[in-house]
Amino acid sequence: MPNLPSLDRVRIEALAGLTVSLALVPEAVAFAFVAGVPPLVGLYAAFIVGLVTSLTGGRPGMISGATGALAVVMVTLVKDHGIEYLFITVIVMGIIQVAIGALKQGQLIRMVPYPVMLGFVNGLAIVIFLAQLENFKIPGPDGGESWLPFNELAVMLGLIAVTMAVIYVLPRFTKRFPAALAGILVVSAVVIFGGINTPTVGDLSSISGKFPSFGIPDVPFSFETIRIVLPFAFILAAIGLIESLLTLSLIDGITETKGQNNRECMAQGASNIVTGFFGGMGGCAMIGQSMINIKSGARMRLSGIIAALLLLTYILFASSLIERIPIAALVGVMFIVVIGTFSWSSLRVVRKVPVSDALIMILVSAVTVITDLAIAVVVGVIVSALVFAWNAARHIYIEESRDSTPDRRVYTLHGQLFFASVTSFRELFHPVHDPVDVVIDFRHSRVWDHSGIEAVVALAHRYERAGKRLHLLHLSENCQELLGKADVITDADPAADPGYRVSVSGLGSSSDGH
Repeated sequence: MPNLPSLDRVRIEALAGLTVSLALVPEAVAFAFVAGVPPLVGLYAAFIVGLVTSLTGGRPGMISGATGALAVVMVTLVKDHGIEYLFITVIVMGIIQVAIGALKQGQLIRMVPYPVMLGFVNGLAIVIFLAQLENFKIPGPDGGESWLPFNELAVMLGLIAVTMAVIYVLPRFTKRFPAALAGILVVSAVVIFGGINTPTVGDLSSISGKFPSFGIPDVPFSFETIRIVLPFAFILAAIGLIESLLTLSLIDGITETKGQNNRECMAQGASNIVTGFFGGMGGCAMIGQSMINIKSGARMRLSGIIAALLLLTYILFASSLIERIPIAALVGVMFIVVIGTFSWSSLRVVRKVPVSDALIMILVSAVTVITDLAIAVVVGVIVSALVFAWNAARHIYIEESRDSTPDRRVYTLHGQLFFASVTSFRELFHPVHDPVDVVIDFRHSRVWDHSGIEAVVALAHRYERAGKRLHLLHLSENCQELLGKADVITDADPAADPGYRVSVSGLGSSSDGH
């Protein structure tokens, strides 16, 4: 909304930040429990990571903090080695992320195909939905969990419905006030003034605390510490960047603007380094809170900064007020996020896209729900690459040129020559039935890898054993370089063989200049 006056823009950013800050509290507390650390460790991470990335990140409007994707990896580290090892791991994780950004590797996210993006978005929506179901459970007598009693469950569902109704209806009358914040305030007022008995943020844990203090993690600086920390740090760094960069791409599409991937990598890394020294569990981009922020109209860094500062204010001064917010109100907000995050259009187009793309979408969504986002994306990219290689390998063929004569046959090769297509390439040629001189025109093809080089060399050997010569025409500079490094090409003699750039006579054999 670039034409809005600056005061209106500040108002929108401030209200969006307020909405996000309220939604951050229960998530940070819940993810701290998942990781097996005190609630304040999650809240400190949400504050520090959110503030640093909002100030320095590559995507204005994106919200970062403690996330479940990282928490599920951290729990093993904390359980086996203690919380101090978590802090040093978060610091190393941040260093790795800064290095990736400094080396300009953030653009690798472009390698994620669109079906994988859709699967990621849909899977994440399902994960957010399933995470909210934990709020409907209470500890059971046998140490497990059971659903809330019917009366309490009915009350909570009713409050969630009211929250979602407010969020849905309010924008029809005015867009000057964030609908999500209105839903939280309305339901909080109903519960507080109506004396309704329902779970609140305070039932999760007290969020009261002091300003985070600086401290160097209390771990021995030894090879054993490195052995413990590095594997977790690399995994956490990868998960954090994948989730952050995919969220960045998603917001780019919604706002029709362009974020800076490498800058975001460095900002995420810097935020994790800082939070590790200040007793936080680290974090990355949060798609749910980011969507709340964007849907509330935020487009600047200001909303994220305000959300982080408000979160610190809650910890220091206003914990008693925030702890009275009904869990149902925040669950209702997250259900709206789920509806807005899920790509419903993918259900309509699933029959119109190639079967492989549809299966990749479903696979990535399933793996996201079963494992985590990073593994799902990696699996999706690998499967997409294999499908592409398979399809590309099937479309390689030759046609005989009109320039052929009884003593010289010219073939034009179509398709790409690489590891998956070498078998088909080999079966296209029959040296015994060809004349003395055979030319392969590569103007519509290209040699991509070592497997392709070996296929050309092997074909040259076949023609050599048959007492015939193989020539290549219109090789790209890249192909010439690859074959030149393999020491199997010689420059053609323009006087004797005009128009032909290189000739191949087989690996290790002598060249006759043709």
